[in-house]
Amino acid sequence: MIDCATPACSVALFEDEELISGTFEVLGRGHAERLVPMIADLPERGRASSIAVARGPGSFTGVRIGLAVARSLAFAWGATLQGYSTMALVAAMARQQAGAQVLTVAMEGGHGEWFVQGFAEDGSPQAEPVSMRPEDAVASFPAPLVAGSVADRFAELAGSGTAIQTYSDARAFPALDQHALSPETAPIYGRAPDARMPS
Repeated sequence: MIDCATPACSVALFEDEELISGTFEVLGRGHAERLVPMIADLPERGRASSIAVARGPGSFTGVRIGLAVARSLAFAWGATLQGYSTMALVAAMARQQAGAQVLTVAMEGGHGEWFVQGFAEDGSPQAEPVSMRPEDAVASFPAPLVAGSVADRFAELAGSGTAIQTYSDARAFPALDQHALSPETAPIYGRAPDARMPS
């Protein structure tokens, strides 16, 4: 399990759904330098028959680093590879803490915007994640529960609601619903690229 799509970087090794070992660090930057050593510090250097990796949305660099390492290890070990959304894992972590209810996941994005996505009471996404200005996010997602890296700021700006301040964490992987896993491992950037090819 590899999750470095946000300012946090985490890895975890499971047997069935039992956590054998895991590490979580909020780095901000430096994922490329820390990720492989973190994996190497796991029992058996992290070797597994199945790998799950965060696809984003989040840091452009972090998403690409995590996917590149996961794909390389899957090829070297002959392991199956699955991807998942960081937003889905944060939603699952919030449901584990607060119970089944409608919620919004709000994560720090780029250029002062937030990645936001709504989730239904059963944990299913209500729409694709979008990148929005904070004031637009608060107006568009009025759920009474918000989770994520900007949850406190979201609730403060909204003037109400319960906030669960957290990053996605590989050690919480068993909380993720199986329908949230996919053989698709293309990045989820959550917003259009800043640079565009000339028309």
